[in-house]
Amino acid sequence: MDKLRFGWLELIGRADYNSPMRDDMARVVIIEREIATRVASMADEITAIYADNGEGITIVTSLTGSLVFLADLNHCMPMRNRIALVAASSYAGKTTESRGARLVYAILPDLCNCDVPIVDDILDTGGTLRIVQDLVRSGRPRSVRTAVLLGKHDVVPSDFPVDFLGFYIADEFVIGYGLDHDGLYRN
Repeated sequence: MDKLRFGWLELIGRADYNSPMRDDMARVVIIEREIATRVASMADEITAIYADNGEGITIVTSLTGSLVFLADLNHCMPMRNRIALVAASSYAGKTTESRGARLVYAILPDLCNCDVPIVDDILDTGGTLRIVQDLVRSGRPRSVRTAVLLGKHDVVPSDFPVDFLGFYIADEFVIGYGLDHDGLYRN
């Protein structure tokens, strides 16, 4: 395998810099403390938006990259919520370039008249997130909002609606904090 060097999202201070994975990392893009602070802040923003919703919200998350982000976000949200899962993919195998988004599967409850925040790990061209938004909207929810951990500065379409954004990053391939390369490096 050709050596690839990735930007790294440090996960909760657990990155072992003597690990064999360290050789695959070009640099740390966002440190654990910054991630934790921003995720807690995003949770506060989301909770404030839905404060009057006594029924709870239905969080739709895009597998598998957003699971770590969702877990941390959810721990910081003191409100009723359900979690629904969607698998969509833009990166197949060992590629670091999007090959077009496609829906793999979805496990969704009845979304009619629900408040639905969609949680995703990274937004670049918006292809994957558009597929998920269209699927969710077809369930006739009361509201749909989007929370994304990372947005790429130079690639995010200017007309793409994101309600909650963690960080803008350069247009580079990043791993860690749930984001992978060919299924590896999510840790």
